[in-house]
Amino acid sequence: MDTHRPTPIPAAPSPATPLCDALRDAGEWNPAWDPFYELDPAWTEKFMDMGLAPLRRGVLDAKTVEFIAIAVDASCTHLYAPGVRRHIRKALALGASPQEIAAVLQCVSVLGIHSMSLGAPILLEEIAAARAGAASTRP
Repeated sequence: MDTHRPTPIPAAPSPATPLCDALRDAGEWNPAWDPFYELDPAWTEKFMDMGLAPLRRGVLDAKTVEFIAIAVDASCTHLYAPGVRRHIRKALALGASPQEIAAVLQCVSVLGIHSMSLGAPILLEEIAAARAGAASTRP
């Protein structure tokens, strides 16, 4: 009978995550980030540092950063309504006009055109193949 029990692995000390903590305190934390924060707080802190670098260094002004955040959160690949709402509020508070925000949303809306750019030529090819009575040889 084997009575050997594996030695428990001690928990690593939690790294300091001042940016993540500040985002939580400011109500800027996305709950979708919780799982990867739980798995690797140090990596998450580095990721947040990278994403916040333009604002923290003053490379971009705060209103421009909010415009970019609106565009990312509203994009067809993201569609994160709580972020869109939060960043629109912040942009308005920073003096953005409704027309500027609408322009950002209009710019990002063109991302969806790629669905037509991909699908429309395939549709035309398949229609032509169906009319010719042959199945398309393309995958």
